[in-house]
Amino acid sequence: MALDVRVVSPDRVVFEGEASSIVAPAWDGRLGILSGHAPLVTLLGAGELNLDRPGGGSDSFHVAAGVLKVERDVVTVLTEYAADVPPEEIPAAAIVFAEDVVE
Repeated sequence: MALDVRVVSPDRVVFEGEASSIVAPAWDGRLGILSGHAPLVTLLGAGELNLDRPGGGSDSFHVAAGVLKVERDVVTVLTEYAADVPPEEIPAAAIVFAEDVVE
């Protein structure tokens, strides 16, 4: 069974479709998601979001800051930044929150 995935940045829907697996940059490390994953909400850090497609192939995006939610094989990624290239500057929200959590 595939995951229904939606990746949204402030200015556009970056991806909407199916994936067989996802690897995302959570604020405290990489997170892998497969079909049947337990419900989850996590904060995103900065890094590469990888989506493997059910029929083969993959997509990847650079993301920075935001949240990722998993519920009933539906994955929603709301991010401050999403594009094919890394951001020139990491959004302040990602840096400030990570420092607050670590302290």
